[in-house]
Amino acid sequence: MSRIEIHTSLDDIPAAEWNALEGGIDNPFLRHEFLTNLERHGCVGELWGWRPRHITVRDGTGTLIGAVPLYLKDNSYGELVFDWSWAEAYQRHGLRYYPKLVSAIPYSPIPGARLLVHPDTGRDAVEAQLIGAARELLREEGASSLHWLFPDDAQMDALERHGFMRRTGCQYHWFNRGYESFEHFLDGFTRDRRKKVKQERRRVRDAGIEMEILHGDEISAEQWATFHRFYASTYDKRGGHATLTLDFFRAIGRDLPRQVVLVLARHQGQYVAGALNLRSGDTLYGRHWGCLEEFNSLHFEACYYVGIEYCIAHGLQRFEPGAQGEHKVWRGFKPVPTWSAHHLAHPAFADAVGRYLQQEREAMEQQMAELRGHLPFKTGTDTP
Repeated sequence: MSRIEIHTSLDDIPAAEWNALEGGIDNPFLRHEFLTNLERHGCVGELWGWRPRHITVRDGTGTLIGAVPLYLKDNSYGELVFDWSWAEAYQRHGLRYYPKLVSAIPYSPIPGARLLVHPDTGRDAVEAQLIGAARELLREEGASSLHWLFPDDAQMDALERHGFMRRTGCQYHWFNRGYESFEHFLDGFTRDRRKKVKQERRRVRDAGIEMEILHGDEISAEQWATFHRFYASTYDKRGGHATLTLDFFRAIGRDLPRQVVLVLARHQGQYVAGALNLRSGDTLYGRHWGCLEEFNSLHFEACYYVGIEYCIAHGLQRFEPGAQGEHKVWRGFKPVPTWSAHHLAHPAFADAVGRYLQQEREAMEQQMAELRGHLPFKTGTDTP
């Protein structure tokens, strides 16, 4: 007889049990260390509107066989799947859109598993239990809706079979085709595009900027403090909130020592910019960037080109540098679809949103097809 529980803190669940799901969680954003440190260091919770409601399923022996990272939300900040217009429509009709339930990695548009299942059990049955528990929690909390953000392809298909509406998004990913060097990668570009990338990299070198790459166990407390200033400055410039704390950064550097990859840019002996990445066994994920001084093309160097070089040097197969940014296409990042799955409890709004999502999906597919025509590769050197 299985047992379902709802947890308001991931500390309730032993790290070894959580990380054993999915055959051993490799994606750093889904690991217990990352999610727990968000809670421990004030990055989620009541203040920011990310209240943990994680679901677990245990079998008759007490073994953890399934889990969902889940949050009760009273806003849509930090999700990167935009539903503000849905909330406004509810408000216009005198209805509450918040709270809602969201299965996601806070502040991180990282595709991956959202229904975490132990490899020694039946996936379909456990997924059905997890989804059923989430639907029941929806009713208990009086939430308007249930959302799964950035599930992988297989889980999106499963959620659709369970009646969730599919929403299509787009990101830009780099793929390693066995490149031996950055120059080897550029060899596949058309002449004009190759020239432009080399010009951008040359501008950074000519400015006297040196790049450093540090893993989590190589980053000093002072370097973390410097990077946190860069990170916070990005939000200050945009009028947003820097929700990730310095203590959080230091903690993931300690707890994910070889999965954290920090790029720092130094000019005349002083750090001037930085880009934070995390990595799995085969993928590099770009997350946060900031600078205190502007230099021509430095953002592209720190956030894209150094990451590509890192992937080639370490044999990683994929680089996902974050959400949005059509400018990535001509630098060799291909448009790929991303997904989210949605259930709205109000039938009329569910029907309206369903029609909208179909139209949006068709427009997004057309946009991605057009963007593939702007990739920089010579005919026959790479596949769009």
